[in-house]
Amino acid sequence: MSKGTFLQNFSLSIALCLANSLVQVHGQSHATNQRLSDTIPFIPDYGKSRLTLLNAEPVTMGRTIFVGNSITEMGDWKTLTGDSTVLNRGISGDITFSLLLRLPEVIRHQPARIFLLIGINDIGKDIPDAVIVENIMKIAGNIRSGSPSTKLYIQSILPLNPDIPGFPQHYDKQGHVLNTNVLLQAACKARGIEFLNIHDLFTDSKGKLDQQYTSDGLHLDPKGTGYQKWVAYLKSGKYL
Repeated sequence: MSKGTFLQNFSLSIALCLANSLVQVHGQSHATNQRLSDTIPFIPDYGKSRLTLLNAEPVTMGRTIFVGNSITEMGDWKTLTGDSTVLNRGISGDITFSLLLRLPEVIRHQPARIFLLIGINDIGKDIPDAVIVENIMKIAGNIRSGSPSTKLYIQSILPLNPDIPGFPQHYDKQGHVLNTNVLLQAACKARGIEFLNIHDLFTDSKGKLDQQYTSDGLHLDPKGTGYQKWVAYLKSGKYL
């Protein structure tokens, strides 16, 4: 075995040990069907093409931007908010790792406020709860340093309802949603970041995503009343 091959194998062994330790520390000792180092979003080709389109848009300073995954992308925020200047920076399939990479496109607009919702696709990939929160805090730090005047609102991950027909079973991890939200709220409090608990807006009596707001148990139905309820909450709290 060459010296280079030995060093590569040794580095890989150390990385695997560290990953296993991280899982044990945070109580996620179950076997997963994804590598913890999997940082690729669920729909990488779509993400690349959408980001290309977003980068081609002109820079518009001082606006409100909604940032996140498909749940954000599916919202017609201009109509919902009554503000034609609002920007939608949701990308379907996005995870915290890929959002970190594309964040400069958001920061270049120097927005007045950002509403961030991210993490459910990470959970679908079995990325540990603590890693998700750590990445969201990195996103927050990059926004603070790159656009200091921006008011950042970090929103909780939405509930799930695996009882709805067509629910994608690899997302059936409501316990991780709840735990990530608890960790995320604590991290926001420690850093003076505004945390918005939108999770509880959409739960039924069993704590699941209320079927009146969804058609698949994962997303809000764009034709339903969920997005209107979301924006009404933001307006009532004077976040918008």
